[in-house]
Amino acid sequence: MIDPRLLSAVEDLIARARQSGVATPVIGIAGAQGSGKSTLAQAAATRLSGVALSLDDAYLGRAERARLAADLHPLFATRGPPLTHDLVGLSARTARLRAAGPDDRTPLRAFDKLADDVASPDDWPVFVGRPSAILLEGWCLGATPQSEAALAEPVNALEREQDADGRWRRLCNRALGEAYADLNAGLDGLLFLRAPSFERVLDWRCEQQAGLMGLALSELGPPERERLAVFIAHFERITRSMLAGNVVADRVIDLDPDRTPLGPARMPL
Repeated sequence: MIDPRLLSAVEDLIARARQSGVATPVIGIAGAQGSGKSTLAQAAATRLSGVALSLDDAYLGRAERARLAADLHPLFATRGPPLTHDLVGLSARTARLRAAGPDDRTPLRAFDKLADDVASPDDWPVFVGRPSAILLEGWCLGATPQSEAALAEPVNALEREQDADGRWRRLCNRALGEAYADLNAGLDGLLFLRAPSFERVLDWRCEQQAGLMGLALSELGPPERERLAVFIAHFERITRSMLAGNVVADRVIDLDPDRTPLGPARMPL
C-alpha cells in the first residue's frame, strides 16, 4: 500500500501546475534505484486517470549502447547513466500524449531489463485518450552537474579502474547540463524521494531484481548481489551528489531504510 503522504505530494504538484494553466501536467518523480518511484508513479496514474512513464523505458538498446561504447567510452555499454537514454523519443511520446484526442492510441515504448534490450513493439502497452497527468519517474531526474573539482577523484573502484582519466564521468556530467537539463525544464513539477544513504540502495536494488526474477530476496545468491553491486556503481556518483542536495526539485520526501517517509513532503534545503 502506498503511503498517503507520497500520493499527496504528487497531487499537490499536479494541482500547482493546473493553477498555472497547464492542462496535462508532466510531474517527475526522482529517486535512487529501488526507492519506490515506479510504484508511486503507477499508483498515482491509476488514482488520477493519468499515465506513468519511466525513464528506464527510454534506455537505448544493446546495439545502440555498443556504438556509444565504441565511439565514446566502453562504460556506455551499460544502461542507466546519462547518454544511454533516447530522450528525443521520450519527449515525442510526452508531446503525443498531451495532444491526444479521446480515441487516440499512444504506444508506450518498453524496455526489457532481463533481456537488457528494448522490448518488441508488439509487447508495448498502449494508452488510449489523453491522460489527466503524466507521471515520469527516473533515477536522475533533476540531477545537476558537478564542478570540475568534484569530478577529479573517482568515487569507487569502477571509476578508478575503468575511468582513470575521468572521460566517462565528464561526458555524463556534461549531458546533465545539456539534454537532461532540457528534460528537467519540461517538467511541471518534480518530487525527489531521498534515500537515507547510498549504501541502502544496493539492498533496494537486490529486492527489485529478485522481484523481476520472480524470486524471494533470500533466493538471490551472492553472485547476483555482487553483479548488482558493480551495476549500481555506474550510478553511484550522481546518486551521491543528488543525496547531498545537487538536485532541482520542487518537493523532497526523506525515506527511512524501509522506504517509509520520515515526514510529509518538504521544500528543498
